[in-house]
Amino acid sequence: MKNKLLGLGVGGTILAALCCFTPLLPLAFGALGLTGLLGVVYNDAVLLPVLAGFLCLTGYALWRQTQQK
Repeated sequence: MKNKLLGLGVGGTILAALCCFTPLLPLAFGALGLTGLLGVVYNDAVLLPVLAGFLCLTGYALWRQTQQK
């Protein structure tokens, strides 16, 4: 379970960082035909809290891993 939580946290952090700092999200939404959602999702008010949440999840998973050892 702890490895899954850490994997989810790291994977989500990488994905959110790529979407925040590169034009990956508009390219992906354009390929899927979901460009109408870009105004809602491709916004710093949405992506930065998601990035912060995944960073907190990663930190919690690392803390929990060190506490169990």
